[in-house]
Amino acid sequence: MAGKSGRSINNVPEAPIKKMILSWEGILVVLFVLVNIFCAVFSEFYNLKSLLRQMPIYLAEVFLMLPMAYILVLGEIDISVGSIVCLSATMSCIVCNTGAPFIVVVLTGLVVGTLCGLVNGFILTRFEELPPMIVTLATQIIFRGIAEIVLGSGGSISATNTDGFRLLGGKVGSVPYILFLVVILSVVFAVVLGKSTFGRRVYAIGTNRLTAYYSGIHVQKIRLIIYTVMGTMAGLCSLFLVSTSYGANTTTGNGFEMDAIAMAVFGGISSTGGKGNLAGGIISAFIIVCLRVGLGQKNVHAQVILLILGVLLIAAVALPNIIGQIKRVVKK
Repeated sequence: MAGKSGRSINNVPEAPIKKMILSWEGILVVLFVLVNIFCAVFSEFYNLKSLLRQMPIYLAEVFLMLPMAYILVLGEIDISVGSIVCLSATMSCIVCNTGAPFIVVVLTGLVVGTLCGLVNGFILTRFEELPPMIVTLATQIIFRGIAEIVLGSGGSISATNTDGFRLLGGKVGSVPYILFLVVILSVVFAVVLGKSTFGRRVYAIGTNRLTAYYSGIHVQKIRLIIYTVMGTMAGLCSLFLVSTSYGANTTTGNGFEMDAIAMAVFGGISSTGGKGNLAGGIISAFIIVCLRVGLGQKNVHAQVILLILGVLLIAAVALPNIIGQIKRVVKK
């Protein structure tokens, strides 16, 4: 199409494939491939079989990342989830040791986690002026404190009847059950956040809570639901965690909240709210899982792995700004 100046105006949209490759999710897919190549070169033991065998230890944290993404999209944060995992795991082991049916053990973990999440949600929606970080910091101390009181001086508990947990940690061939559940829940959470009315309301709240409220969105109800689901997923995480260790102690779940936040932010979820999608968070979660398995096989110190993850997280936050500056310079 030619304008009055005689110049042609290009009205052809950017190619979908090019747009997908240059998106943050496309970059993460490339990084996922590169991380696996690096791990295969770095560790002679790294292959699909060893990855499937060791990943259940780390996959449980993905359960926390899924609802954490919703909380970050709201523009909020929950740093109590590690303590909820600890308390849920502790209570599950205690009920297990009473000889109760395994279904009761599972319900115990889920109910305890759900109640803890409900407490967070109730406080934050009842007292709207309280910042989520301070509230969840307080409940983080309270929930872990309860677990420490229950565990007593020994500070740990072992599940005496491990049959149910062995079943939970089972496999279909060489693929662990937890991987199937992670994939299913990832799809559900991603579809709800990205395609449903509920998800659009979450984004609206994260963009501008006051505007969302005056638009007729039940802001506090949605916040309560999300924090409660966060607790439920922490309870689910605790059950699979016990299925790998057959016990719990006062350090169970330490740092899980930071891992969940790192996975989400590295996946492109904005910590300021209203931006990002869960697809990136899911890809980043598997990048971190693969990296941990590969480095762990060569006995790389846990603190070094955390250092690497920290560098990746800073790069994930800084890269969009760097790319934006480069584009502005090129246009000039």
